[in-house]
Amino acid sequence: MNQAELFFPRPVHQVPIDTTPHEQPEDDAPFVFEDLESEPRVAYIARLLDYPAVDAIRVAEQRFRRELDKQLGGEVVPALRAFQNASESGETELTKEEIALAKRWAKAYESARTAGLRDLGDVDEAYFDVRPT
Repeated sequence: MNQAELFFPRPVHQVPIDTTPHEQPEDDAPFVFEDLESEPRVAYIARLLDYPAVDAIRVAEQRFRRELDKQLGGEVVPALRAFQNASESGETELTKEEIALAKRWAKAYESARTAGLRDLGDVDEAYFDVRPT
């Protein structure tokens, strides 16, 4: 760019824009949110306990919860309850579905614990407490 172009710019050619209203197709009805069925969700709380650094706790809890939701989806609380039932009673008192769900909980918890405690250093005594709300 030279001085002439800098101080005396050329006029910009404007492109005409079509502003006439267009008709909506008949099959393109607006989206109605009231028609959606909401997913039944049971909330839960996950807390990192026995870890001294307060500033890192929230990030660790978010990573833990994200991984737990990824592993179990909407079955976090039922899996937790199945695991608790399995640890409090004998295997003969549980259904096959409860046993399978309890095993999924154990695997998902360990994966989420690893994700949550990543980059925290020495965490020998720290653990995540999960409770339904």
